[in-house]
Amino acid sequence: MNNFCHIVTALLGSLLLSSASMHAQLNTDRITSIGRNALYFEDYVLSIQYFNQVIKLKPYLAEPYQLRAIAKIQLGDYQGALRDCNAAIERNPFQPGAYYTRGYVYRQLDEHEKAEADFTEALVFAPENKTYMLLRADTRAQLKRYDEAIADIDRLLRREPESASLHFERGVICIQQQDTACALSEFTSTVQYDSQNAQNWSALGVVTMMTGDDEAAFASISKAINLGSKYAGDFINRGIIYYRKHNYRAALADYDKAIELSPREAQCFFNRGVLRQEVGDYNRAYDDLSRALEMIELTPSNTSSSELLGPILYQRAMVSMQLQQWKDAIADFDSLSVLHPTFLPAYYIASRAHTALGEKKKAQACLQKAWKIEKDHNNGIDTVNNPKQQLNTDAQMARTEQGRRDYRKLFSQRAAQNGEADSQEQKYSSATRGRVQEKYQDLVNEPSVSLSYYSQSATKYNYSLTAFNQRRLLPDALKATTHELPLSAEMVSHHFAQISQLSATIDALPSDLRSVPEREGEYVAKTLFARAMEFAIVQDYASAIEDCSRALTLSGLDNTMEAIMYFCQANWRYRLLEYQLANNEGPYAEHTSRSQDHANINAGRFTLMLMDYDQVIRRLPDFAFAYYNKANILCRQKDYEAAIRYFDDAVRIDSEFAEAYFNRGLTYIYIGKHHEGLRDLSRAGELGIYQAYNIITRLQ
Repeated sequence: MNNFCHIVTALLGSLLLSSASMHAQLNTDRITSIGRNALYFEDYVLSIQYFNQVIKLKPYLAEPYQLRAIAKIQLGDYQGALRDCNAAIERNPFQPGAYYTRGYVYRQLDEHEKAEADFTEALVFAPENKTYMLLRADTRAQLKRYDEAIADIDRLLRREPESASLHFERGVICIQQQDTACALSEFTSTVQYDSQNAQNWSALGVVTMMTGDDEAAFASISKAINLGSKYAGDFINRGIIYYRKHNYRAALADYDKAIELSPREAQCFFNRGVLRQEVGDYNRAYDDLSRALEMIELTPSNTSSSELLGPILYQRAMVSMQLQQWKDAIADFDSLSVLHPTFLPAYYIASRAHTALGEKKKAQACLQKAWKIEKDHNNGIDTVNNPKQQLNTDAQMARTEQGRRDYRKLFSQRAAQNGEADSQEQKYSSATRGRVQEKYQDLVNEPSVSLSYYSQSATKYNYSLTAFNQRRLLPDALKATTHELPLSAEMVSHHFAQISQLSATIDALPSDLRSVPEREGEYVAKTLFARAMEFAIVQDYASAIEDCSRALTLSGLDNTMEAIMYFCQANWRYRLLEYQLANNEGPYAEHTSRSQDHANINAGRFTLMLMDYDQVIRRLPDFAFAYYNKANILCRQKDYEAAIRYFDDAVRIDSEFAEAYFNRGLTYIYIGKHHEGLRDLSRAGELGIYQAYNIITRLQ
């Protein structure tokens, strides 16, 4: 390991060179590993740069094409991903992950036949893979090959008969087949095997509502809502049941909540408009129905919304009749007649509107059209009862939320290992890269503070860090941030060049740094630390740690410089461990078969991080970030009491440290101290972490 850092430096530096002799020395496995690391941390642009280099050096390898396809999928470049999948399969037609990835791309391109063929091919090589089987079942359902889809689910159920998620999948297919008895049985099983999942109760509520059992549906939907459901359909459906019970106040409250959760959902506004029409609030009903129409016009490709177009036009026309806005009513009836040319009520009521305007000829024309439709029906031409010409103008129930699986998440760090993972959805521990935070806030700590040249959020102030930056020991000033900025292709090239330049200087140093004179210690240390920062920015944490550790062996360093180095080293240790644990990689991977040994090894690695933070605290007692990060590590180890003490120190030093208040608030909640937790969350909200208010509302 003594010359490992030099090997990696030569590797990265050579990426910018074209010499064939240099290319022969490159470790493409190492580049691929770093690229997968970037992919795991959602730095898709950066990962593509790494895979480009491997493809340039060894174009006959299949894996870099497949990994690059995964990165392109995450960026929405499906055509580019398809080309890479084809290239991967041409080079190695025996990797199931390549067919799985291409099948996913075909799904996104609505080429379901090709997708099904690829999932089938993947199962030839990995017949027991749950993810492949689920995707094939879902694709077969899209193709309306329901018996084959259910056969796939049943095969999995024979292995996992008490899997709530599999019963859910089977229930969804039953609904697509319009087999409510089958769906009712399956969703009943889902709540039996997983009673704490809101969506299971939501689905059961939908099916019982479809069977006409409003009491049972009300109980199931209320259970889903009590479990924290944020699905607008639950509030829509419960609102319908309240409406049927003539509890209009409660129904209106549920529709209001549905609109709050899905402000662009046409069905929410339609149902509220119908309710307001029922209670005589015609002006507001007209506004809601007009909003519903706007939503449909904004999303014309949404099939479920477009099915509401006829009912919305009819109800708005009826409201206009109540408001004696005859021309508006006629305009809506005319539009409705284009959509449903044999819908009788439209002609009869439009005749009344024309009569009110004194337009007798037009009124008579509408009546004659209606009479002709009825005559055709009496002569055996079935137009009146054609299902396509009938409208359900009542409040419409929301169907089962079928977004249970986010197949994009399947292309996580595990997909990068040819998809040989379980099918459990993986949720990244950090949403700082490539993702937009949702309004709904999970009970997850805010990220630790890192030092970087880039930040995508407001940076944090610390006197010691400012003093360090003023000495200009590094190429750029370090920023304290909880959300680093993802790199562009130009930025990646810049940092590769920096690594190459710094390596030329470091290669000239003695191999034994203990021989470096004390007066030169700071210069050598800052050069090593500068390269460590570059490695960390391109997410090669192992090399960053090695450079930092070498720098810390030098004499002649002051407390501030050593503290900053220890702080960064601890952060990089955590990043490296996080990635390796998620991917079962690293120098300790061989221990994974012995869970106790593995746990002990990981505990030792966490101990090294805590010791690094202690070194920072010893040298810079007012460096609040070290206390905060150490508290986060202790939370990860479930040592909540100790974590709270370090969060206490962080807010004592910095009374406006919003993340420390937020995380301490969550930690209090974990140990049952809700009062203290709510207090800290309130303070965090005041300081700008608005997600705290979502948690406060739920807890209260």
